[in-house]
Amino acid sequence: MSQISYKDAGVDIDAGNSFVENIKPLVKSTKIPGVLGGIGSFAGAFELPKGFKEPVMLAATDGVGTKLKLAIDSGIHNTVGIDLVAMCVNDLLCNFGTPSFFLDYYATGKLDVKAATNVVAGIAEGCIQAECALIGGETAEMPGMYSHDDYDLAGFAVGVAEKSEMDRVSMVRAGDKLIALPSSGLHSNGFSLARKVLFEKMGMKFEDDFNGRALIETLLTPTRIYVKTFKELKNHIVALAHITGGGIVENLPRVLPENLRAEIKEDAIRVLPIFELISQHVEIEEMYRAFNMGVGMILVVKDKDVETVLAKAEGSYLIGEIKEGKREAILV
Repeated sequence: MSQISYKDAGVDIDAGNSFVENIKPLVKSTKIPGVLGGIGSFAGAFELPKGFKEPVMLAATDGVGTKLKLAIDSGIHNTVGIDLVAMCVNDLLCNFGTPSFFLDYYATGKLDVKAATNVVAGIAEGCIQAECALIGGETAEMPGMYSHDDYDLAGFAVGVAEKSEMDRVSMVRAGDKLIALPSSGLHSNGFSLARKVLFEKMGMKFEDDFNGRALIETLLTPTRIYVKTFKELKNHIVALAHITGGGIVENLPRVLPENLRAEIKEDAIRVLPIFELISQHVEIEEMYRAFNMGVGMILVVKDKDVETVLAKAEGSYLIGEIKEGKREAILV
């Protein structure tokens, strides 16, 4: 009777081992003080940073969403890993946590070693930008769950904050100013809507020219990572909000107390061209709920610190103010 191997069932252990060898130097490139051991153990280890009076561990997890579909269909795999890291570490910053280490989960129907290596190269680059270490991950080859070319990503970031610095909401006051940190594009939100508008409604193609570059390059521009900016400006920031799914109007209220509202000057927002293109077929209110519109992070800053922040945060600009009123973010 003929015997069936794991490879016959669709799982190639040798390919998995080859992939691990490929990514070892990528993982090593992200090593920072605190990392204990290397890749290959059952768990990654990281020593708690010193210098905290009451250290609190923070954790964030996220994915890349249907932006992955564009990476898969275009064959461009080296940027979505940056998105994966960014979506997690940018969230940590909003609780005044600085990222320490990152782990990833890569699931696919059939492991394409080259594509998977490119994905992890992006993850490593994201970790370098975020000044954190990639200390582990998991690769799952699951035939029957995914088609051969499909894959999914999940990321997990862990950081540390000083307990006394975490409650930012209570520090926000009427009169505080709102400063925008520009996004690099769609980041990792709203791609189901963007794909429907651009490719189904408008009939555009990946290679179509958009502002001097291929449309797919604009769409796959990786999410901006704000860790270095946060570290430089931490002492000048009251609170900050990561503008992801839900846009400005749903994310900014998360850093406001019940008796204060955020007024955003709509005409001050530097809307990126890709959003102007999509808005030809989407109501403006829906645009502001689905997309960041060119604003990746909003800082709440005391009036006395505005000039310092604007001078040090590249591309930053004033977009509004905190005022008395019901807890909400409104465009005026």
